[in-house]
Amino acid sequence: PAPSLQSPAYDPRSYLAQSVPKRMAIISAGVIMNLIFAFVLAVAAFSIGVEQPLCIIGNVYPGEAGWQAGLRPGDEIVEIDGKKMHQFRDLQTAIQLGDIDEGDSVELRVRRPGIAEPFTVMAEPDRSRGAFILGVGSGYTTQLLKDRKTWLVHKFHAVVPGSAADRAEPPLQNGDRIVMIDDAPIDNYAQIASELARKVDAPIKVTVERDVLDAEGKPTGEAKLFVSTVPPQPMRRLGLAMKMGEVAAVRKNSPAAAAGIAPGDVLVDPAGDPMRLPDWLRRRAGKTVELKVRKKGAKEAKAVSVSPGEPNEFSSAEIFDCQASAPALGVAYHVLNRIERVDAGGPAADSGLRPGDTIKEVVFIPPDEETLEKLGIDDQKEAALDFSEKARNWVTMMDVLQGLAPGTLVELTVLRKEGEGEKEYKAKLTPAVADDWFAPDRGLRFEAATFARKASSPGEALALGGQETLDNLTIVFRSVKSIGMKRVSMRGLAGPITIFWMILQKADEGPAKLLLFLTLLSANLAVINFFPIPVLDGGHFVLLCYEGIRGKPANENVQAVLAYIGLALILALMAWVIGLDLGIFSRQA
Repeated sequence: PAPSLQSPAYDPRSYLAQSVPKRMAIISAGVIMNLIFAFVLAVAAFSIGVEQPLCIIGNVYPGEAGWQAGLRPGDEIVEIDGKKMHQFRDLQTAIQLGDIDEGDSVELRVRRPGIAEPFTVMAEPDRSRGAFILGVGSGYTTQLLKDRKTWLVHKFHAVVPGSAADRAEPPLQNGDRIVMIDDAPIDNYAQIASELARKVDAPIKVTVERDVLDAEGKPTGEAKLFVSTVPPQPMRRLGLAMKMGEVAAVRKNSPAAAAGIAPGDVLVDPAGDPMRLPDWLRRRAGKTVELKVRKKGAKEAKAVSVSPGEPNEFSSAEIFDCQASAPALGVAYHVLNRIERVDAGGPAADSGLRPGDTIKEVVFIPPDEETLEKLGIDDQKEAALDFSEKARNWVTMMDVLQGLAPGTLVELTVLRKEGEGEKEYKAKLTPAVADDWFAPDRGLRFEAATFARKASSPGEALALGGQETLDNLTIVFRSVKSIGMKRVSMRGLAGPITIFWMILQKADEGPAKLLLFLTLLSANLAVINFFPIPVLDGGHFVLLCYEGIRGKPANENVQAVLAYIGLALILALMAWVIGLDLGIFSRQA
């Protein structure tokens, strides 16, 4: 029932004595107040000023739709299927909640640094992750992270503690703006990604522009140039190689596509480790090499000649079950959970791991608090990665490992065949450092590419607030529609625990971000509360419509049965989302 019906002064007889239209108005009061509240919050947010992410790509996740279509870091998505994109959320909404069916392609208009005119790219999103996604992350600027001390995150590091960038001489600082790498001028993040990818195993000279501060630590308006030398970033490794899986995707117009390599094929890894194949190919850029490829359905591998190109980008594995990619070849492939080889004298061998062991779980154990305090790290906690059959997370594990504090231990839980069954073993490993294998990012952290939206007048604040409220209502409605049409998985829902954590994060980002998030929540409540489900306002509204048409209320017994059904649905939904929050139900489909 609507809040007004729950007042201590409420008299059921006076309510039932009202006409059907009046009772509809009373029932709708709660929903209307949710909408008004959302509008007021949005107006307040734009009056303060909101930083919103530009529709620029920072990461292109291997094997996903955007990667297959040839999108790169630094690309700006101008339009999707003729609709203009203003901020990164517009891109996400257009793909996830658009009228897309399996196998459909979407038309992207892309503006790329160094190319004068926008061009068209066709991408084919899939919903293997529960919703249609393009597989890209939001963009970055050329500025290292500023140090914004907040109550939730105590310190923002410009570089990853313990990384190569942390060993730069002279040290890099928060807010430094990169203007040159070696002799290459830098105007955008795409150029940074290209330089880091090409010079992965060599020291680089980074020229940065740094604000001059006064005695009180405030910018004076002047800036000076500094040149810092950043060494290569050795990869942390565990002394084992996993089994190579099938090719997941091939990039358009790539050397792999030209050589006839296709999804479902299996590469016979010449590097001896699927994770080192990208580096093996990079070292042979511009040459013709022979790779053995077992075509899908074939028993034996055949030699294929390929000409790897020079990589001009790199990506992080920020999503679970991420595929590995070889940018020089233009191929993405799965890395399976089974250990294929254990290096003699390495951490895995010392811990008793064997070829054939299947990884079930990986837990990262941080060093002691004293070590973390010396490094200035206050946010690293023990964390685990699932390695179930549908969660091949070795690529993600290796990516995460490179950014953790020195001294982090890795605990592997493996299943080993013994006799006719399997036995579970645990092994703690101290990662070793490779001497001939390097990470491209070097531990640099960059500011997000955003633009400020602040109303210049009360009228503009009202207009922006109204548009934001309408957009949020549309997003909620389209989300529900997409779930109903099975375009989006129920596993993508969030419960009260996740929502509470998101509120804390938004509050940490500033009052405007918190107000916009509360706008979305209020719009969500308005839509959900008006669903035609008994016990919700929408259910009461439907019964009133029935009464208005028929001239008398629905049978009380029928109403009671419908109320119980509605209550059961609501309780089941609550149990489901709380189960997702607590990890009882997997978010992997």
